[in-house]
Amino acid sequence: MKMKAMLVGMLAIAGLATAQKVKSPKELEALQAVFKAPNPDAKIAAVDNLIAKFKDTEFKAIALGMAAEAAQAKNDSANALIYGNRALEADPNNVQALLLVSGQLAQTTKEFDLDKDEKVKRATKLANDAIVAANAAVKPNPQLTDDQWTSIKKDMVSQAHETLGMLATVDKKNDVAITEFKTAVDGAGTPEPAAMLRLAAAYTNAKRFDEGIAMADKVLALPNTPDGLKKFAQDEKARALKLKSGK
Repeated sequence: MKMKAMLVGMLAIAGLATAQKVKSPKELEALQAVFKAPNPDAKIAAVDNLIAKFKDTEFKAIALGMAAEAAQAKNDSANALIYGNRALEADPNNVQALLLVSGQLAQTTKEFDLDKDEKVKRATKLANDAIVAANAAVKPNPQLTDDQWTSIKKDMVSQAHETLGMLATVDKKNDVAITEFKTAVDGAGTPEPAAMLRLAAAYTNAKRFDEGIAMADKVLALPNTPDGLKKFAQDEKARALKLKSGK
């Protein structure tokens, strides 16, 4: 989910920059520092500098979304949520932030959290809002072809459905999780191996072992699948086979 969110955010930034207005050379300089930052820490610092010096910048939601993704890249969920929520305060329809915040909540919410129900409810709303916003989104960059933009929108909607599947898993709603993960996999412009693995696990959790095994095999057969995901696929297949045999 991380790479897909970052791709969507970068493309949105590239196009939205033509719609926003830079109000001074100093603001442009600060904004360019955000775009050119060489690593997550530098990007977060550049965003903080931009927002501190230009509180009324029209790039606030975009920049805060970039800071959220930078924190996410560092596996810093707490700050990813802080910056993502600030981006939503600046623009409640920011697809980038809707996807990131709902996804972070889904990944960090556990079955026995005291505030589980509250977090699941909010993440579910944000993910559904992301679907609406993504479907309504206008092509942000004229250099994108219509087919490319359609594929990107499919990936954004797919990511939201993957999040909804993760939230259903937290609530042990296996049938709902299967439906959401399958929608994420089938509807993506570029299917994500991680979503396919989550679908495999949901099948196994629902005792649909053959389907879980088949989906794990699909991940293993994909070209260029990272070794870490291949290991997860092998482990998931082994789990399904063990449960199927009753051992």
